[in-house]
Amino acid sequence: MITMPGQKITAEDVFKEQDRVAPLKIISLEGASELAKKVDYYLVSWAKMAGWDQYDTFLLPAECPRFTSGEAKGIIYESVRGDDLFVMVDVGNYNVRYKMFGQENRMSSDDHYQDLKRIIQAASGRQNRLNVIMPMLYGGRQHRRSYRESLDCAYSLQEMHSMGVENLVTFDAHDPRVQNAVPLMGFDNFMPYYQVIKALFRAYPDLAPCKDNFMVVSPDEGAINRNMYYASVLGVNMGMFYKRRDYSRVVEGRNPIVAHEYLGESMEGKDVFIADDIIASGDSVLDIAYEMKRRKANRVFAYATYAIFTAGYDKIDKAVADGVLDGIFGTNLTYISQETRSKAWFHEVDVSKYLAYIIAALNHNLSVAALLDPHEKINALLKKRGLR
Repeated sequence: MITMPGQKITAEDVFKEQDRVAPLKIISLEGASELAKKVDYYLVSWAKMAGWDQYDTFLLPAECPRFTSGEAKGIIYESVRGDDLFVMVDVGNYNVRYKMFGQENRMSSDDHYQDLKRIIQAASGRQNRLNVIMPMLYGGRQHRRSYRESLDCAYSLQEMHSMGVENLVTFDAHDPRVQNAVPLMGFDNFMPYYQVIKALFRAYPDLAPCKDNFMVVSPDEGAINRNMYYASVLGVNMGMFYKRRDYSRVVEGRNPIVAHEYLGESMEGKDVFIADDIIASGDSVLDIAYEMKRRKANRVFAYATYAIFTAGYDKIDKAVADGVLDGIFGTNLTYISQETRSKAWFHEVDVSKYLAYIIAALNHNLSVAALLDPHEKINALLKKRGLR
């Protein structure tokens, strides 16, 4: 259900409305195909409930085939003329492969971004409106300049805008202020708060967040806003770690962390939830988890919108086996390997229905303000569990 100020509109009602921007069409690049199919399932279901029986799918066939030299081209196999076109891309999917000079390569974020531009070119501006769904923002971690550095994220946004992109939808941008680079382009940054809390309660039904036995802790100063929201809607207290870095040297492109310092009340005997935008190597979240256990925390749960585990699972497996970390939550907004899904400590947060709501709302020119703030849905969930 899409809730607007003063009214509630079901997804079926949305599709009954005739005030669409234009006929909806979705192109999924190869890396985003799994998520796109789930989104399409919801959209088709809602359309059929509204009497749109002619739609079996909103997905358009398209691809970016590669020559043996590694060069590629974008092809769209059906007309997009006059359509409200949404292009979905997962720049974080490292599992897409292609052959180059007889060897198998994995696609990088740069490759996915180039394919996005190829598909935009293939559309040739014939669409009514061009929207990009890019959950993991390309170059998002390189959002500001220190010394003589590139500004990859800001430049890519300007480049997309120059190619005709009118709206970009992303999730949990590392620093959403990067949208200032394109003040005349739509930029919506969504946070799947409700989906995360729902997944947390589903995985741990005995969890009863209250100030006496539960708290939220921000892993660093950059993540304080998202953790503040969780603490606020759950009605619990919040603490914060900050990273003390060695600014005299650079290791793997960043100043190494010397220590994690804690600010906040005692976490002794309490379950602790920490939320961040990304878990890459996992070193930071593990350092914090060990520090929490040293401070006699009970269970420790970590969440990252993008849990990608670039350094493998050995350290995390050990931490779970030692009782230091109890569970990690991550969304399906970027590629999740089968090995990750097989881990008993990993819990997938499905955001496909939420994304389908967003696309439906944008296609029908509805405000997405309520989708940006799911406070009412979270309150309803807490009431259902007797926590309100």
